[in-house]
Amino acid sequence: MQKEACYLVTGGTRGIGRAVTEELLNTGARVAFTYRSSGEAAEELKARYGDRVLAVKADAEHLEQARETVAQVREAFGALDGLIINAGITRDKPLFLMQEEEWDEVLRVNLKGTYNYARAAIYEFVKQNSGRIVCMTSVSGITGSPGQTNYSAAKAGQIGFVRSLSKEVARHGITVNAVAPGYIETDMWEAMREEARTHALSSIPMGRAGRPEDVAHAVSFLLSPQAGYITGSVLVVDGGLSS
Repeated sequence: MQKEACYLVTGGTRGIGRAVTEELLNTGARVAFTYRSSGEAAEELKARYGDRVLAVKADAEHLEQARETVAQVREAFGALDGLIINAGITRDKPLFLMQEEEWDEVLRVNLKGTYNYARAAIYEFVKQNSGRIVCMTSVSGITGSPGQTNYSAAKAGQIGFVRSLSKEVARHGITVNAVAPGYIETDMWEAMREEARTHALSSIPMGRAGRPEDVAHAVSFLLSPQAGYITGSVLVVDGGLSS
């Protein structure tokens, strides 16, 4: 009998993170996810999937919380096969108006959070000579985006992190990749002004925003055996926006 895969998704209750969590659960895996404030959504997932899901309230900014989360997952599931680093925030503003804390907070959550969870999991992956890490970056980290110097810098940093770490750990059977979504139908998309959404759609060759499930399918592929020889790569899911 094949062993159930066990995964940890950071920021797994909303938008892309929720779609990834549900995609993996629907493939038969056991999935732990972190959340910071979406307690109701966490309870809903727990009620639907029972003991195949583990919800952990944790902050991406703190290494010790990341270590405690990884330990909880291993205790509950007996294993950890893959880590999906998804938790992130935006604090969009032109640089000349951006406050220092708005810069620091985005870098702490999005980039330092990437270090925290990868650092918390990597030793066990090395010991077991296997593991998958998928980091959720953004096309903003590839092309840049006005009003997002903090976010674009963090996302570009994640890409450099993925490419460097993949070289460090490939000999241990560990793959490290990134997925870079473009405009996706999440809360952030809905919060955009109508004229901004119209302009965004006009720049997408496929003529529509992506769905969270589009990104979840890409993540699922990178976690699969079929992607076993892919590492250090950035899989862009943007309908042709950045091409």
